[in-house]
Amino acid sequence: MEQHRTRPAQYGPRRSRAPLPAQGRGGAAAARPPVGRGGRPVARRVDPARPAPGAGSPVARVVRALRGMPNPRLTGLGSGLFCAAVMTLFGFLDGLLFGASLTVYGVLFVPVSLLTALWVRRGDLLTAPVVVPIAFAVGLVPVAESGDGPAGRLMGLVTALATEAGWLYGGTLVAGSAVIVRRIRLVRRRAAARNRPPA
Repeated sequence: MEQHRTRPAQYGPRRSRAPLPAQGRGGAAAARPPVGRGGRPVARRVDPARPAPGAGSPVARVVRALRGMPNPRLTGLGSGLFCAAVMTLFGFLDGLLFGASLTVYGVLFVPVSLLTALWVRRGDLLTAPVVVPIAFAVGLVPVAESGDGPAGRLMGLVTALATEAGWLYGGTLVAGSAVIVRRIRLVRRRAAARNRPPA
């Protein structure tokens, strides 16, 4: 005898399942391209990726170039030795290639001052504006005109420092500005780390 399965009355009538949307049926239906007239598939329009605003500006290129450069962390003594050694080397090269031109020496001093201020470690930031003028005077020895004996060399060095004071102050100002900017960023970063809620 055939038995019919009955459903208790408290459960109510059976509900029919609603058909799933196209997205829930599977990847084939969702990935199906749209069809135009005549049953031909229509190619989807893809907008070309737009570059980020300012990505091609000169400032952005300079920033990317600076980030790609080596980034050592020099101590106060190390930054002084670095700056003095580089300026002495530039002084000898200036004497060999440009006839001991004080202008060329002053122009080369500015980027060296900036690199010294950028490469000194955070704990020795204030040493950069101090060692930069000393390195300028040390590297100026092979470039300055020298007379007879130590007194003549000293007078030539003093004269070169007096005539090229603009480059000396300019390089020192660049180094001091870079140090101030790095110091402000360091203080803000520490303040943000203190105000950050614990995880």
